[in-house]
Amino acid sequence: MTIGIISSALANSETILASDHGSIVSINLFVALLCGCIVIGHLLEENRWMNESITALAIGVCTGVIILLTTGGKSSRLLVFSEDLFFIYLLPPIIFNAGFQVKKKQFFRNFLTIMLFGAVGTLISFCVISIGAIHFFKKMNIGDLTLGDYLAIGAIFSATDSVCTLQVLNQDETPLLYSLVFGEGVVNDATSVVLFNAIQTFDISHIDSTMALQYIGNFLYLFILSTLLGVLAGLLSAYIIRKLYFGRHSTDREVALMMLMAYLSYMLAELFSFSAILTVFFCGIVMSHYTWHNVTESSRVTTKHAFATLSFVSEIFIFLFVGMDALDIEKWRVISDSPGTSVGVSGILLGLILVGRAAFVFPLSFISNLTRKAPHEKVDFKQQVTVWWAGLMRGAVSMALAYNQFTSLGHTQLRGNAMMITSTISVVLFSTVVFGLMTKPLVRLLLPSPKHLMRTLSSEPSTPKSFIVPLLGNEGEPEADQNNRNACRPTSLRMLLTTPSNTVHYYWRKFDDAFMRPVFGGRGFVPFVPGSPTEQNGHQWQ
Repeated sequence: MTIGIISSALANSETILASDHGSIVSINLFVALLCGCIVIGHLLEENRWMNESITALAIGVCTGVIILLTTGGKSSRLLVFSEDLFFIYLLPPIIFNAGFQVKKKQFFRNFLTIMLFGAVGTLISFCVISIGAIHFFKKMNIGDLTLGDYLAIGAIFSATDSVCTLQVLNQDETPLLYSLVFGEGVVNDATSVVLFNAIQTFDISHIDSTMALQYIGNFLYLFILSTLLGVLAGLLSAYIIRKLYFGRHSTDREVALMMLMAYLSYMLAELFSFSAILTVFFCGIVMSHYTWHNVTESSRVTTKHAFATLSFVSEIFIFLFVGMDALDIEKWRVISDSPGTSVGVSGILLGLILVGRAAFVFPLSFISNLTRKAPHEKVDFKQQVTVWWAGLMRGAVSMALAYNQFTSLGHTQLRGNAMMITSTISVVLFSTVVFGLMTKPLVRLLLPSPKHLMRTLSSEPSTPKSFIVPLLGNEGEPEADQNNRNACRPTSLRMLLTTPSNTVHYYWRKFDDAFMRPVFGGRGFVPFVPGSPTEQNGHQWQ
């Protein structure tokens, strides 16, 4: 008996060791593929059609084919999809870096329009897709789907992925358009996730006006509290670093504190069931406005590159995995008896996405333009088409929500669920590849770049300051540099940057200078300390 127990334990340990070895091999291959994506993406950087998202998807699909062939058609993946991997580890650096890099002046100047597109527009798209799914899919006999499933489909396919468009647009050439596409993408993701979670928690079988009002109130409650949590986390990090000034002893400490405080804000939002996307986004905005100016010059460069690198690698990781997961044979085998139905479902979903997007972009743009007096502040038709196109791609958020709704630990044997997973994969692949390939030519056709501005941008050195200063909308720039920049910018933009206006931003600046910056630091309000960020250029920002 003792010999039997020992042999059983040895067999189990051998199985564990084999499993560990397999995991190590898979991770090695995946990391090698990430390196390959970066190298190939760099080589194709100037290509008219390709971008790194499409490159990662293509490499993922090719890798999936190779794995399928080597395993005899049993598997196409190196790693098993995990919602925790996506929502806990990959999404936070992407969203935080988005807030950290955003041009705050443009973002808040267009805040109402961004909220119109990101919140109200997502609700309109959600309704169009949900109603369309109920109308068409019930006639197609795709499987047993409940009302909650149909509403979840609306939330899943309302989540946009504007990465391809943002890679083409330039903040300096089209500041209004960039801020709209960028801001809407973040608010859209948050709204879609809140919608999806509400569908999971509310009793869908008894929908009435009271429940609708309750949902609206719950959405506003989550939005406000999530934003406040992110702002508080950012302010706390700024206050701690300003008062204790970690840079006197070690820049590593202040860099580590910024990273950990940002991640803590995201996890606290998850803990309290808030919108973690909104929390970490606004934490990034506040940190770039206050905390970043309180650290040493070397820490500024380090944090800027570190956050951008983490975001970049996370995005490549996601698209690479989506490409491999597209060939998961288990899900395709469940619906192998009706390939025509699968193609039909994917086609209908793409059509609903197109219609749902158009149903709010053009009407809400018209409403937004009514509130704007200056012609250069209005969203013209070409820009509206670009905004519409930017939201047609579907990506990692849609995939993660679909797996949450229609699988258990990444697996399903139900025909309806498998149909929706495979259709989601098809829509993500088609929209990212086909729409993504057409993005660069379309944007260049609709929005030709001013040649003199392109020459100016390409001649600027890629030093830390060259990508730090634009984040602050030129505020506090040395006078000589500002005059040089203004000399080559359009007249309307020059006037906008140099002439104070009685706007919300103008009054916020007065409040910020009088009350916030003296307490939390920031540009021009960091006390002179030997070895501090102001030691070398302290008088420059006075």
